[in-house]
Amino acid sequence: MTDFKDIRAYRVGWILWLTDFLIIFPLLQIWAWKRTKSLKLDYLGDRKQIEKDIRHGALFITNHRDIIMDAAWLSYLLRIHYFIRPYMGVGNNLFAKPWIEFVMRYLRCFAVKRGAGPHARLENSKQLSAYIRLLRSKGKSIWLAQREGRAKDSNDLTQTTVLHMLTIGEGDLYEQVKTLNICPVSISYEFDPCDYLKAAEMQLKRDIPNWHKSKRDDVVSMQTGIEGYKGRVVYRLTPSINPEIDAMLAAHPEYREQPHSEQLQHICDIIDRHIHQGYEIFERGTDFDAYIESRLALIDIPNKDEAFLREKLYEMYQFPVINHRKSLETRV
Repeated sequence: MTDFKDIRAYRVGWILWLTDFLIIFPLLQIWAWKRTKSLKLDYLGDRKQIEKDIRHGALFITNHRDIIMDAAWLSYLLRIHYFIRPYMGVGNNLFAKPWIEFVMRYLRCFAVKRGAGPHARLENSKQLSAYIRLLRSKGKSIWLAQREGRAKDSNDLTQTTVLHMLTIGEGDLYEQVKTLNICPVSISYEFDPCDYLKAAEMQLKRDIPNWHKSKRDDVVSMQTGIEGYKGRVVYRLTPSINPEIDAMLAAHPEYREQPHSEQLQHICDIIDRHIHQGYEIFERGTDFDAYIESRLALIDIPNKDEAFLREKLYEMYQFPVINHRKSLETRV
């Protein structure tokens, strides 16, 4: 593990177990009571098969809504129901302060290095891929978001770069993916506390060339996501993608001869289909327009473009519905 000192999660074993059940999980439960209407773990398809898929560890790939709570509540739900405490990959840009880095590494978070030149990115990817494979070889479960950063518009699509990082090395791509035992998870929030911040970011990126979030912006997003109300929250586990990979290759053996980029996209399409089919679709009441206007009022940026921002706020809640309907054309 010495080769991974700069990225690895801290190895605290039974100390983390005690911390989880005496401090962390009671706090998360209290937070769920205060900041949600309900928090539920659900399943897409055969529950017994899904439980069999995750019994010896899995790579849980999810859509990404909230910087902290996505991983925190998934970890809580898996620990409570299955005694699984996944390792969690988070961008090192979130280690905004030394105490934050210490707490996150203590809670089984490992660093995904961001922002580097092409050569450094390749070396970082190799290191991270090796670390993840080491964890999986020991039967450990892992959480990763399907993309770098959150999908601001909620159009959740897995980035091929994530899978490329996971499969760096020689050998058949599909077989490498199968050893990871990827089990996608859909995360659905009835309301996104950071929706107005995401809309503001989209206008700033539109209006200011090379605009990037600051460390302070990341801290504000973390704080808003933790403290904000989410309504009903559903985490839906879906089966391992391995049987679908086998079925796809049986139907299309020529896929093994395709360029690497196309092979990666086939895998991403399967993951996306699982996530999109697993969405919880919430009925929006007649007061939803008023909700959007209330979020719009919270945005304070120069040259505020209300028409653009309003459109983006609606878009965030429409894309999951659109993608869910499309995904039902091909069931898991």
